[in-house]
Amino acid sequence: MADIRRINDRISVAPQIDPADVTELARQGFVAVINNRPDDEDAGQPAGEAVRAVAETLGLAYHAIPVTHAGFSAHQVEAMGAAMDAANGPVLAYCRSGTRSTNLWALAEASKGEDPEELIGQAAGAGYNIGGIRPLLDQLSGKS
Repeated sequence: MADIRRINDRISVAPQIDPADVTELARQGFVAVINNRPDDEDAGQPAGEAVRAVAETLGLAYHAIPVTHAGFSAHQVEAMGAAMDAANGPVLAYCRSGTRSTNLWALAEASKGEDPEELIGQAAGAGYNIGGIRPLLDQLSGKS
């Protein structure tokens, strides 16, 4: 099972998961999986569709919002926010290390007016330093 890190009651992040991990996620009470990793980023990486198939079989929502080295777009931030809003319970977002998922979650929350300092603190509590995107968090939250 991947190293799941809880950011808050609504979101946890993890490095790449396997389709077999989804059964344990469902057992732990997750209601949705968000894949922030493009397929074929690394050799041997499970395809997103394989994770989707297991998630949907178990009744979990699945959203693919891949983030590449090109960075984050407004569309991705909006899609992450919409996926979080649609979930009626805890969500697991994953990528290669959990960092992109954490950044995208924070950007989506900031765009809804959440406090950047609180978002940075929640991410730090899960072991992720997102201070590098503070100017963007400030801008999106309207607190710049």
